[in-house]
Amino acid sequence: MKNLLYLLLCLIAGTSCSQADPTKPWDKGAFETQKYRNLFAEMGYKQADIDAKLKSVFNDVFYGPNKVYFEVGDSMAYISDIKNHDVRTEGMSYGLMIAVQFNRQDIFDRLWRWGSKYMQHQDGPLKGYFAWSCKVDGTRNSQGPASDGELYYVTALIFASNLWGNNTGIDYLAEAQNILNCSMEKDGTDRVMPFINLEHKLITFVPDIRGGLFTDPSYHVPAFYEVWARWADDGRADLWRECAKRSREYLHKSIHPITGLNPDYNNYDGTLLDNNRIIGDAFRFDSWRVPMNMALDYSWACADKEWQQEYGNKIQNFLYSQGIDTFVDQYNVNGTQVRDTLGAGGYKALRHSLGLVATSAAASLMCTHEKSREFVNKLWNARHEPYEDGYFDAYYDGLLRLFAFMHLSGNYRIIFPEE
Repeated sequence: MKNLLYLLLCLIAGTSCSQADPTKPWDKGAFETQKYRNLFAEMGYKQADIDAKLKSVFNDVFYGPNKVYFEVGDSMAYISDIKNHDVRTEGMSYGLMIAVQFNRQDIFDRLWRWGSKYMQHQDGPLKGYFAWSCKVDGTRNSQGPASDGELYYVTALIFASNLWGNNTGIDYLAEAQNILNCSMEKDGTDRVMPFINLEHKLITFVPDIRGGLFTDPSYHVPAFYEVWARWADDGRADLWRECAKRSREYLHKSIHPITGLNPDYNNYDGTLLDNNRIIGDAFRFDSWRVPMNMALDYSWACADKEWQQEYGNKIQNFLYSQGIDTFVDQYNVNGTQVRDTLGAGGYKALRHSLGLVATSAAASLMCTHEKSREFVNKLWNARHEPYEDGYFDAYYDGLLRLFAFMHLSGNYRIIFPEE
């Protein structure tokens, strides 16, 4: 009966029968096949229920009572980190990516207009970059950029160009090229650097003299560079392909060989910063994104499949060993408990955080063991509600949850140009 179900699901999805086994990740990426796993369907969830769940999670982020998306006037909008009372390039660029994936040009254009008006530097040493944090009225909390924002902005803009063209009021491709060109022209004047460290061909934590000396593992999405190499049309295709290769090599060094955990920040050679600060050497909030990013690279490029399969198994094995309903959201990379807990939104506690439940479930796209199904089921049944101490994160938990549902339903896709 099980084999017959797999065969039926396979016929519906248009894939080979072996691909319908939820413990067997695919061996080709979507750049080659333009196909995506719907792991929920492979596991027996009904497509109508999958569609309804995805729509519900999307609406929670953009339109529900705990939404983080807010429209301004008739042409702009922002996404707010509610608990920190600000607007971040992280959330704004995530919003752009989500909007283009859902074919919501209205949302995309509103977010772009707000970000380009209030966050993007139009002149000066930081020209082309985005101030990483603003108040909800557009006042900048900080002038400096954080490199992951630019990474997502560029990729989302290229996808928008591929999907909608460049003649509907915003020249998406020109905006992506402007960010890349402005960045690559930085030479250290006023301490501003490219957001890619050109010596190591790896993304910086912050594109300035000091922040450019190290990186953040959760900023590494190698498949995004593959997108740039194909469609940025900026004359740097060879550089972007090399960045993808170097990023995958770096992740091998950055991730603990037993636990599969990574630090929030580290050196370009993968060693710990040893900075004696609470943020840096441990697996904390930024780090949650790595399993999801790795799943994206596996799904789209599948260029490092054997190692990524091992990685997915390792991190799920570690979290499973901590209790699939009880693993917490902060660890030392060797799996021991942290000495001090990083707080958020005025609360300070170790939690079984929904954001990590989501990203660890997304890792199932590359896992080969049976327990990966349990992670998917746990995400499906997880509720986005306040924790026992009253802490609630509509923003980070909510966005990561949405991304994970997109991944696992086959709805986080490479947007190829219209033929």
